[in-house]
Amino acid sequence: MREIEAAKIADAVEQMCRKAAVELPVSVEAALKEAHAREQSPLGRSILEDILRNAEMARAKGLPICQDTGTAVLWVQLGQDARIVGGDVTEALNEGVRRGYQGAYLRKSIVEDPLRRKNTGDNTPAAIHWEIVPGEGLRLRLLPKGGGCENMSRMAVLRPGEGAEGVKKFVVDAVRAAGANPCPPVVLGVGIGGTADQVTWLAKKALFRDLGDRHPDPFYADLEQELLTLVNDTGIGPQGLGGTVTALAVKVETWPCHITALPVAVCFNCHAARAAEVVL
Repeated sequence: MREIEAAKIADAVEQMCRKAAVELPVSVEAALKEAHAREQSPLGRSILEDILRNAEMARAKGLPICQDTGTAVLWVQLGQDARIVGGDVTEALNEGVRRGYQGAYLRKSIVEDPLRRKNTGDNTPAAIHWEIVPGEGLRLRLLPKGGGCENMSRMAVLRPGEGAEGVKKFVVDAVRAAGANPCPPVVLGVGIGGTADQVTWLAKKALFRDLGDRHPDPFYADLEQELLTLVNDTGIGPQGLGGTVTALAVKVETWPCHITALPVAVCFNCHAARAAEVVL
C-alpha cells in the first residue's frame, strides 16, 4: 500500500489555489479566443477582448483574474490502495486552502454560519467531494467557484415522459432566468439522473471536464452540442449585453435513476472558468 503524506497534500492544494486564481486553463482561453472570432456583436467582441486582456494581465502580474476568488471546490479521487499518513486528510485539504488564500491575499468569501454570517477569515472550509477509485494514486482537482455563477444553479425532478425535450427546456429556461448574473459567456454543467442530491453533484462534476473534450457516449455528445446551440440562440451574449456567444461549452453527466423520476440540474461557471489539478 502506497503512503501519501498529509503535508504534501496541503502543499499541493496551496499551490493549486494560487495558480487557479491567476491563470486560466488553456482550453478556457482557447474557447474565449474562438468565441471572439465568431461573435457577431461589436459590443460582444469588445467585451471578449477585455476578458482576454484581463486574463493576460492576471497571468503576467500574478494577480487574481476576478476579485471573487470563490468557494474552493475540491474533487478528490483517492486510490483504494493508497493510505494518507501524517495527519487528517480533510484538515490537510483545508490547510492548503487556508494557506493559499491567506498567502496570496485572495478574497475570503466563506461565512461559518449561513444565517449569522461571520466570515471564517481564511476561505475554509472547502467544498470537498470524494471519489474512491482503483489504484494507489491521489488526484486533486480544484474549482474556485464564484458566487454570481453558483447562485444561478437550478435543480428539478421532471416527469420521465418529459424526456430529452424537457431537459432542454429546463436548461434554456435556467439560462434565460440567469441572464447577466453568472457573467456570460458561461460554461454549463448539466446533471441528468440519479437522485435529488446526486444530480446536483453530477452538474458540478461536469464543470471539472476539459472544455475541449466530448462526451464518450455519442448520444450525449450530440445533446451537449444541441444544448450549446440552444443556449447561444438566446442572444444573451457576453456579459448579458446581447450577442452570439452566451456559453462557451455545455457538459453533461448522467447516472441511472428511478423509473418514476427524471432529475435534472444546471450548474453555471462564469467566463473566468478557473481550475487547477495535481496528481500525487
